[in-house]
Amino acid sequence: MANPNAGPRLLPLLSTPHKGGRSALTCQFRCGNACAHDVANTTGNAYFGDVVKEALSRRGVLRAGALGAVVVGAGVAGAVPAMADEPEASAARHGGNSGNGGGGDLRFTPVSPNKDDALTIPDGYQSSVVVRWGDPVLPDAPEFDFDNQSADAQNKQFGYNCDYVTVFPMGRDRALMWVNHEYTDETLMFRGYPGGAEATEEQIKIALAAHGGSVVELERAGNTGEWKLVTSGRRRYNRRVTAQTRMRFSGPAAGSAPLRTAADPKGGTPVGMLNNCSGGTTPWGTVLTAEENFNQYFVNADKVPAEQQPYIKRYSITTGTPAESRRFDRVEERFDLAKHPNEANRFGWIVEIDPFDPDSTPVKRTALGRFAHEAATTTLARDGRLAVYMGDDGRFEYIYKFVSKDRYIPGFDRHNRALLDEGTLYVAKFTGDSPASEIDGSGKLPEDGLFDGSGEWIPLVSGTKSYVEGMSAEEVLVHTRVAADKVGATKMDRPEDIERNPVTGGVYVALTNNTNRTPAQVDEANPRPSNKHGHIVEIVEKRNDAGEKTFAWSLPLVCGDPNDAATYFAGFDKSKVSPISCPDNVTFDKDGNLWISTDGNALGTNDGLFVMPVKGKDRGHVRQFLTVPVGAETCGPLVSTDQRSVFVAVQHPGETDGAGPDNPSSRWPEGEGGQPRPSVAVVWHAKGKKIGA
Repeated sequence: MANPNAGPRLLPLLSTPHKGGRSALTCQFRCGNACAHDVANTTGNAYFGDVVKEALSRRGVLRAGALGAVVVGAGVAGAVPAMADEPEASAARHGGNSGNGGGGDLRFTPVSPNKDDALTIPDGYQSSVVVRWGDPVLPDAPEFDFDNQSADAQNKQFGYNCDYVTVFPMGRDRALMWVNHEYTDETLMFRGYPGGAEATEEQIKIALAAHGGSVVELERAGNTGEWKLVTSGRRRYNRRVTAQTRMRFSGPAAGSAPLRTAADPKGGTPVGMLNNCSGGTTPWGTVLTAEENFNQYFVNADKVPAEQQPYIKRYSITTGTPAESRRFDRVEERFDLAKHPNEANRFGWIVEIDPFDPDSTPVKRTALGRFAHEAATTTLARDGRLAVYMGDDGRFEYIYKFVSKDRYIPGFDRHNRALLDEGTLYVAKFTGDSPASEIDGSGKLPEDGLFDGSGEWIPLVSGTKSYVEGMSAEEVLVHTRVAADKVGATKMDRPEDIERNPVTGGVYVALTNNTNRTPAQVDEANPRPSNKHGHIVEIVEKRNDAGEKTFAWSLPLVCGDPNDAATYFAGFDKSKVSPISCPDNVTFDKDGNLWISTDGNALGTNDGLFVMPVKGKDRGHVRQFLTVPVGAETCGPLVSTDQRSVFVAVQHPGETDGAGPDNPSSRWPEGEGGQPRPSVAVVWHAKGKKIGA
């Protein structure tokens, strides 16, 4: 048993230098130290430069009306109103078709970059913590006690690192909030944590329970933009979903051979979800939560049968029993792939959860493919079919879209739930429109004045029909990365969140960074080598229709220090913008302004939340709205439709090298004497004005 009075033990690999702005602790516990390993995508697919050239429906009273009183993003991105068609290339320059959205009136004074251990917000605003790690979720949950944690308590309390946030209205002043719990950092959770090989079984069980997600009920504080956790009464909808929650598979790959295990010979009932990062919601009022870096939770991947090894390597699944592993296999044998080689195939999916039914079974939707999922943003095509945009968060990985076979029918819940089980899964291929000689890595724009081009959505699978030579439909869905390799999809710089602008219809992709990109790989869509600051890709599909197979693209934002010639802010005066690095999650306000949260700021200051108009004279005018505390990442974020509230998830505060419970680098949110606790916060204007006014 670990000595509770011992100081923090620096685990292997945690003292090595890391690229960008992340600490070694974050790299290890969040993604299994991915940057220290070889790039998983070794295919010869062309880089860009190599190819020159409605209203929501809710069941019952709780799901009807009142949406405008709470949150945009709590449903589909929207069936954007039909607008006059314009040429694709022109559309890409303006973030969508003609209209006045996306150029909102923003008048706050930007927050300055800093290293403060606080949630720093603009003058005239207020903030409060809505819910934090360990707060009671279920009515019989005990109060949090850092030094006396238990798995039983954690199963009833708010989980650890909080990422994706969405809110479902229940009238004007009540709501349900769903929050992802992406990963655990045991060195900050437990005193003297010795590593997974020596951790107590109770510590491992606590970590399993701290993963997953939470549903909590909220209430508005008076007539303000503040929201608080409901702490009394029945709280009938409150729920914890963990790495041990029973689930089921649906869709074409359900029951297929790669999903079968000794414990589940029919391949239909997986247990738990892991590393849930971003997500989305459906028009019928459910959550789509994305399993991301699931690869790091297993051991002995090198001992699976030889025919499975190429897939193991393509998904970077842990080999051997490294000392820094959490060693979940010591409590649940299924995490040992030498004994259960198919268990890893049961993770890496989009999971649908009904926040209004705490007894419902979460569903892993296999038609949406398996990879390191980031985001699952839904919208409606012009003909009513459902589209879902997804990123694969890895160096040189891909961007995906799913389009349902049938159309969404408002109020027909049983029919609508089946939309995610049958349709076509696509992967994106991009083509630049400037000569490679004009893209020299300096950040200088090509002669046409824009980093831009055209693209297409390449079909991978539709129902039981595979479009990939040599792979069945089931194989395409379980080994989606391999299928995308085969069809020549375009390698991207860590595609993370993807959102559709509800006003203009433009689709925006956050590409966080990729320091592995070499000078030889620089191209129009990735205009600099060693991309440590990331950029934003703007996609405008043909006719502004999510059901189309072709699109135009451009780069409205190439992040970094505005004084660096290799940055680009859509042509806006760079002397007036806030520096921004490593875009991660994005969202929109009702005016169509793009809000960007960052992860791993490589400029040396705390991460934050930024806003940028995408149209009009202020297009490209990036302004910092808030910064998060020391060591934290900015997640969420969510802007209410009435623009009176901004929700932000403050993930892993105090996660800096050498930190631990006996020498924390952050005391947020408790202050002096407290331990750092991942939390969801809300920000509002002190005088009741809309955010940004």
